[in-house]
Order: sequence, then C-alpha cells, then structure tokens
Amino acid sequence: KGVATVEELQEAAANHDYAFSFLQDIPLGDYHRLEGYLMPSTYEFYTPHDPVYAINKLLVYFDSMVTDDIRAQVEETGYSMIERETDGSDREEIASVIYNRLEHPEGETVGLLQIDATLAYINGGKVPTEADKAIDSPYNTYMYKGLPPAPIANPGMEAIMAALEPTDTSYFYYALGDDNLHHFFNTYDQLQSFLNSQERYK
Repeated sequence: KGVATVEELQEAAANHDYAFSFLQDIPLGDYHRLEGYLMPSTYEFYTPHDPVYAINKLLVYFDSMVTDDIRAQVEETGYSMIERETDGSDREEIASVIYNRLEHPEGETVGLLQIDATLAYINGGKVPTEADKAIDSPYNTYMYKGLPPAPIANPGMEAIMAALEPTDTSYFYYALGDDNLHHFFNTYDQLQSFLNSQERYK
C-alpha cells in the first residue's frame, strides 16, 4: 500500500535490533523472528515510510497491549493457532479443544493438536491437503505432539485472551460445517457422523 516494499519490511524485521525485552532472546537474521509480535490492528502511516519505524509502530502497540503478566500467562499457549482457525465467533471453544488435547495427551488424539492452520503455515499458505499431513516439519501438528516451536501468526488481543480464558468443555474435535460455522464434538465418532452429513465432505 505504498508504506514500504515487502523486501524492505522483511529486511527490517530480520536484521534491525528492536529495543523490546520480549525480542532480546530471538536471534537476528530471519524475518520470521517477529512472528507473534506484530499485533493486528488499524495503523496509519505516511507513504513512503521508513520500514524500521513502520514495524516499530506495530511492536509498540503489542508492547502496550500485552503486559508482562499476560506474556507470562501465554508463554506456553497456542494462541496464534486460535487466530488462524477462527472466524472470530468461537475463539474460546477452539482454545478449549487445544487445551483438552494438551492436557489429555493419552486420549483419543494422543497429544496431537491436528490444527490445519499449521499445515497452511508450512505449505506456503495454500489450502491444506491430505498430503500435507506427511510434511516433516516441527510445525506439523498432525505429526508432532504438542505446540509448534513458535507462533504461526500474529494474534490479536481477542485470540490472546481466549487462550487465557478458554471455555470449559470436553471437546476434542471440531469441523467447519456447510453453514460455515465450526461444530464441536467430544468423540471421533461424533465428528465422523457430522462429517458424513455434510455436503462439503462427500
């Protein structure tokens, strides 16, 4: 949009040493280092804008919104997956599925989160396919148990708060229905029964 080029922003993200405590242990060199810290919001920029200052504006907002207490609470959560999985209406329920799978690793899902958004993260943003589940990446939550090694998106405050305050459920599964809403289930059999009733899965 005329603020800066993608290349300029990636260079600034990768190599500028921003003076925020939450970035001090993250090495320079890869623009993905800021993933999870560029908080979605509405920002105003001059055009063109110095890319370092543009990114700094997002980091300043993150720093003002996500206090040290909140950071401590979300350090072990999967909040960025919530951001990528929801339409905004069911963050707390999706968070509950993630927590239930993490807290009961010997249950039906054996600790696998099986979040499609992580497949999209490793396949370059394409709609995930069955073949993507075989990609050997630590971000593949169909292959590796628990949380991925780092954020897969930049979560807003709603997703962060949903991770801190998930709905108390016994859900282990969810699927997007023909109505474009997520439906939640306690067992795999319930999930399969629902999927068999949906046109998009036939």
